[in-house]
Amino acid sequence: METPLHRALQKRQVTAIVFLLLLWEAGSATIKYSVLEETDRGSLVGNLAKDLGLGLRDLVIRGAQVLNKGNKQLLQLEQKSGNLVLKEKLDREELCGSTDPCTLHFQVLLKNPVQFIQGEIQLQDVNDHAPEFMEDEILLKIPESSHPGAKFPLTIAQDLDVGSNTVQNYTVSMNSNFHLLTRIHSDGRKYPELVLDRALDREEQAEVKLTLTALDGGSPPKTGTTQVLIVVLDINDNAPEFAQERYEVQVQENSPVGSLVITVSARDLDAGTHGELSYSLFQCSNEVLRAFEINTDTGEIRIRRLLDFEEIQSYRMEIQASDGGGLSGKCTVVIDVTDVNDNAPELTMSLLISDIPENSPETVVAIFGISDPDSGDNGKMVCSIQDRLPFLLKPTEENFYTLVTEGALDRESRAEYNITITVTDMGTPRLTTQHTITVQVSDINDNAPAFTQTSYTLFVQENNSPALHIGTISATDSDSGSNAHITYSLLPTQDPQLALASLISINAENGQLFALRALDYEVLQTFEFHVGATDQGSPALSSQALVRVLVLDFPAHVRGRPSAPFWCPCIPTHKELISIK
Repeated sequence: METPLHRALQKRQVTAIVFLLLLWEAGSATIKYSVLEETDRGSLVGNLAKDLGLGLRDLVIRGAQVLNKGNKQLLQLEQKSGNLVLKEKLDREELCGSTDPCTLHFQVLLKNPVQFIQGEIQLQDVNDHAPEFMEDEILLKIPESSHPGAKFPLTIAQDLDVGSNTVQNYTVSMNSNFHLLTRIHSDGRKYPELVLDRALDREEQAEVKLTLTALDGGSPPKTGTTQVLIVVLDINDNAPEFAQERYEVQVQENSPVGSLVITVSARDLDAGTHGELSYSLFQCSNEVLRAFEINTDTGEIRIRRLLDFEEIQSYRMEIQASDGGGLSGKCTVVIDVTDVNDNAPELTMSLLISDIPENSPETVVAIFGISDPDSGDNGKMVCSIQDRLPFLLKPTEENFYTLVTEGALDRESRAEYNITITVTDMGTPRLTTQHTITVQVSDINDNAPAFTQTSYTLFVQENNSPALHIGTISATDSDSGSNAHITYSLLPTQDPQLALASLISINAENGQLFALRALDYEVLQTFEFHVGATDQGSPALSSQALVRVLVLDFPAHVRGRPSAPFWCPCIPTHKELISIK
């Protein structure tokens, strides 16, 4: 039975759902913060409540939650203060490598009503790494025929910091033969270059030892040093030349360690040791040195460790071919890593409501995000649930989904649903992730008790014993719990002449009816009344049934004998009534 209160609640719920859907569409501007790397855990990033224009109470009521990409939580929201604090110490080099600026993205989820707010933190570099040369000594062979002004690039120093904190300048120890210039690569890295000030004389000095120092831009600057050993050579007038100035090749990220990537080749017109070539990686980054190696004799470049497209998509390196006389030639090799579908989609649950009241309008059950670090079709995803379920998946933004009920649920039809969320990427072969949630449908008191019969006819022999059980009425309720617990009662009679309370009583728990006193056929042959069955729901629902009692005349041949209990829940036949009389 639908009451005015029930209709008002339904109207209020529909209004809330419409408002919720409007908030999903709204979106908001990105909130931005900046923090230094290596800042201690628990340090303040910003006051989220203030930046969102919300009071602390609003923040709690709306169920604010900070979501990071993937399952690693870097930030924590303090509900009492509205402060956004670091959950752990952040290492810029670990999170972003050489990428500058280092920007970490997050989202703020306001659950009630649902609203997504984009956020980002720019992780600023601190000067926590000193420049470092990969070699303790740089060997440089210079022919004595070299003219003043000749330039000799030296090995670059590595520094994991970025921006002004990385290598900014190089210096060399005082000497009479060389001065040092700091040059800039096309990719922005700075490298040292020796410039010959006066001609070398091998007979005067066969070797020159210098100290090379790299300085970063920190305050105070950090430094790294290496030794430069210059060996003065006799004349070697032909430098090695590569067959190509630039090599380009593609390699799949799942290529095994030791796989051949490419072979570079150079030639030298000189003879003897001056024509014997040795290949090496020149001025390469740490990433290149970790991932590849070159055969010094053949020029074969092979994979040194497993590649990961999601980490680095392309490598650029310079290869140097040196002859036995100290001359060298260079070429550039570009290796592009191609993606393979090696990452299954990931599902991160942000909100789950596992108990849904029946008869509710469209209701949010879960909010979750999906991600796949692969690229192209390998990173494209489709999300679905089983068919023939009263639920819908609705995409929101940034690969977030909401699972909602498709209209009202009926507990009496089905009380539990197991919903499997399937996320599949579009790669070859396709990779799939499944996540199963269980939703319980809680009971609403939407079913009134129902009597097994609309009316009951009971027969009682006159002169019965007091408190005689004359029959039982029964009702059922398809609800559960207290909504299905039935209490029986006698309803007020419409006949003012009938003192029902003195004639009949009913057991409120089981519906058993009792005659309170002896009945006299000559005084009362028949009477009827209504009984009610009421559940314990809120609000309570009830129904009623008619009970008709027929008093049977005591047979003449047994008058004077003690009366015995007699009742019949059915109407006797004509012959039975004659025999009773």
